[in-house]
Order: sequence, then C-alpha cells, then structure tokens
Amino acid sequence: MYAVIETGGKQYRVQPGQVLRVEKLAADAGEEVEFNKVLLTADGEEIKVGNPYLDGGSVKAKVRVQGRAKKINIIKFRRRKHSR
Repeated sequence: MYAVIETGGKQYRVQPGQVLRVEKLAADAGEEVEFNKVLLTADGEEIKVGNPYLDGGSVKAKVRVQGRAKKINIIKFRRRKHSR
C-alpha cells in the first residue's frame, strides 16, 4: 500500500512506516500531522486517483525532529569584475 501526497509544493510517494524528509511544517517534534492533499492511493490492484485530490483521503504522520539542512554556498562568477 502506498499513497502520493503533496506538501511544501512537492509530491512524495509514502508508505506505512517510511521516514520522509519534507519542508518545514507548523508542528513541534513528537506531534502528529495530517496531510489532506492526497493525489493517489494504491492498495494491491486497487488504485484511486484524485482530480486533483481524493475526497476524504488523508495521511497521518508523526514529526520526529525539526531541523535544518546543510548550508548551501552560492558563488556568482562575474568575468573580469574582481567581485569574488
């Protein structure tokens, strides 16, 4: 069994017991969150597709930790401008 949900402007394929890293949520560590934007569910041969979302479909998850990803350094190269 799996589902496709939408959160943070991205789509994720989720399964029961899966650990997933998503964009920051408005919940503290240890709290349960419910994702209502379910695009698709599949259980064996039965597949349900929403238009765009399934009515009454939701996925519950538990927030393990709130954290930050690794820092991304961006350098813009300007040819012959000595701005590095």
